[in-house]
Amino acid sequence: MGRYLARKIIIYLITFVFAVTLNWAVPRFAPGNPVSMLLSRFTVMEGGWEILESFFVKTFGLDQSLPQQYVGFWKSLFAGELGISISQYPKPVFDIIRGAIIYDFIILLPAIVLSWIIGNKLGAFSGVNKKADNFLMPVFYFLTSSPYFWFALVVSYVLGIVLGIFPTSHAYSATMRPGWNLAFIWDFILHWFMPFLTLFLVQLGGWAIGMRNMIIYETNTNYAKYMESLGASERLVRSYGFRNGILPQVTGLAISLGTIVSGAVLTQMVFSYPGLGYIMVQAIKQNDYFLIQGCFLFLISMVLLANFTIDIIYMFIDPRVRHSYSGEV
Repeated sequence: MGRYLARKIIIYLITFVFAVTLNWAVPRFAPGNPVSMLLSRFTVMEGGWEILESFFVKTFGLDQSLPQQYVGFWKSLFAGELGISISQYPKPVFDIIRGAIIYDFIILLPAIVLSWIIGNKLGAFSGVNKKADNFLMPVFYFLTSSPYFWFALVVSYVLGIVLGIFPTSHAYSATMRPGWNLAFIWDFILHWFMPFLTLFLVQLGGWAIGMRNMIIYETNTNYAKYMESLGASERLVRSYGFRNGILPQVTGLAISLGTIVSGAVLTQMVFSYPGLGYIMVQAIKQNDYFLIQGCFLFLISMVLLANFTIDIIYMFIDPRVRHSYSGEV
């Protein structure tokens, strides 16, 4: 287990450094001048533009060479500083992200967990029930093949515009004041439901198809037939088949985390939901180096941390992983 964890930690550290470096480089090589966009917000007397531009360039460290900016970026990162947002000057990037990250957790965590649990249960049921399989499989294929942004538009149109049940944008009504009261909580839930439903349903189809195929495979393996010949009940055989079939689904969960994060970005754009995805797209439009870096840093960290957690869980649920490292010298 120690060797397994050490190898995984090294791999994730290398991945983190590479991803963060790429995250730092892309905005700086993209066309556009963020300082010019910031200056457009100010009214300055004639002759003062050069002074103000020089001030902001120096404030954001853009007067330094790229290697110096890169070293300064890592120093600030280890110091826990993400810089000042250019587009929302003088607001610190950390404060902006702290206000947005809660919306990502509120949507992503229940969507990931519930879609995985319910999808695996429905897939297992579909794999052993032919009548249900004929009805459920077209539904699963439709869900998993639907792009996030398209499905979000459909959900918004049907539930928000045609039926008028749920609001179609933002995290809560403009007339509401955030607080721990029933009126605000209910309004927040109404705004939350459609973004959550979009991510939940698209993910559910993929989990169900994967588990359905695994159950069909496991119940036709030699060990399943041997158990049946010994008189084991059909329920017991299915139980072992489910336990073995769930292992690839755990691996798939780690792989899909990056997909659902990107899906959350598109979904938040459709619903104008103020999570990291929505904030990041706005920062890209305004070429806000530091806010782009901060948003990507948190998204990268979330995906890597979730994948690392799943790797640890996999080590406990699959003894073959532990035994494969125990014999190494």
